[in-house]
Amino acid sequence: MILVSTDFVSGRAITACLGLVRGNTIKAKWFGKDIMAGLRQIVGGELKEYTEMLTEAREEALNRMIKEAEKLNADAVINIRFSTSQVMASAAEILAYGTAVKLK
Repeated sequence: MILVSTDFVSGRAITACLGLVRGNTIKAKWFGKDIMAGLRQIVGGELKEYTEMLTEAREEALNRMIKEAEKLNADAVINIRFSTSQVMASAAEILAYGTAVKLK
């Protein structure tokens, strides 16, 4: 599966647009890690607990988007974008979306 953030795949022609594909997840950290991140926020520095959480969430959302594209027998997903939103104090939704296409 070819994944690109552009609206084309270099060197390949798009023969069919199969439609929008997306994958999302909502992640929250364990309470203990949330406390550690809160303490780190006071003294400064990277909030590694949240960096880890968002990295895991992006991968999961991306994998779900790929599975949706595979169900359509897509060769590629173009125009891939990510969106995030806070759904509660320590939980974030990550959405990955793009356009599934067939290539020549």
